Amino acid sequence: MKILKKMIIWIVGIVAILAILVWGFMQTAVFGKDSIGERLARIQKSPNYKDGVFQNLNFTSVMSEDGSYWKLLQDYFNKPDNIEPPKAIPTVKTDLISLIAEKPTIIWFGHSSYLIKSKQTTILIDPVFSGSASPVSFMVKAFKGADAYQVDDFPEIDMLFLSHDHYDHLDYQTITKIQSKVKKFYTSLGVGAHLEHWGVSSEKIVEFDWWENVKVAEDIEVTATPARHFSGRGFARGKSLWSSFVLNIHGYKLFLGGDSGYDTHFKTIGEKYGPFDIALLENGQYNVLWHEIHTLPEETFLAAKDLKAKVLMPVHWAKFPLANHAWNEPIKRLKAAATDEIKLTTPMIGEPVVLDSLYPNKVWWEF
Repeated sequence: MKILKKMIIWIVGIVAILAILVWGFMQTAVFGKDSIGERLARIQKSPNYKDGVFQNLNFTSVMSEDGSYWKLLQDYFNKPDNIEPPKAIPTVKTDLISLIAEKPTIIWFGHSSYLIKSKQTTILIDPVFSGSASPVSFMVKAFKGADAYQVDDFPEIDMLFLSHDHYDHLDYQTITKIQSKVKKFYTSLGVGAHLEHWGVSSEKIVEFDWWENVKVAEDIEVTATPARHFSGRGFARGKSLWSSFVLNIHGYKLFLGGDSGYDTHFKTIGEKYGPFDIALLENGQYNVLWHEIHTLPEETFLAAKDLKAKVLMPVHWAKFPLANHAWNEPIKRLKAAATDEIKLTTPMIGEPVVLDSLYPNKVWWEF
């Protein structure tokens, strides 16, 4: 009996120590901060905030009805061999600092990070340049070759967009390194709490609820629009909002998709703001187990149609292994689903896309 009691005490002690260690780790800067004060008061007034969390427009389950954490665990330990490319991702090294762009020019850096240069305005979206999409550097590592660009490669940034607070879109290391180059951050409601915790001045942060907009200049306007997703950097979800964005710049209209499952909001946005000169939409890191929060490739093309996009540029692929599909399956499926009614551009990392002029479509992922 005494031995059993000692064993129980040892087990309880070990569990308590582990709990304290996990709690301590969760207090580190990389996890950010939840909103308080005036920011929280604004969140609580949002029509999209109910029962203490942000909600999607329609009911959305992070896990599908036939999914389970056991299935997720099985998937994790049964990854296919081709989840990562067999050799380094091919890239183009563009001089971002000297880049001249009379028309909106887009440079993709893999996954959902890309730069838009239009005339004298430089815009950066969801930058992740730490080499990892995780709170710890040894997990979710970037594919070989996919980290061709680093913070030092960038000029001064006029506008930096952050769609939501997941690690593959909001990267602590990148933000702390690049913030001195950024004039203004544009993000979803509540994400500013993370930024301020990391040293960004509140005067540099603009937070949006869905359908809110701001006129940045005479010929630049930004509107936050819905997405079907979720948020959270720790155990809690839905404490900050997730968004897509409509960017009107120098006579062109761009849709910046962020992360989203397929739903009616794409058609609503298309009817309200379309047609778009280009839509940058997620195409990758999907799984039937979480189908409602990430589009399948065939749905990515449907979303582009709903948005009335003239050109579709797929992102959210070719950098991080966040799902169990082959690394190049998303682009193969999208190309198979696409029709001539929408132009599909598939640049290599670093290869310029120029609106009304240059739309790379070389098949570079077959290796």
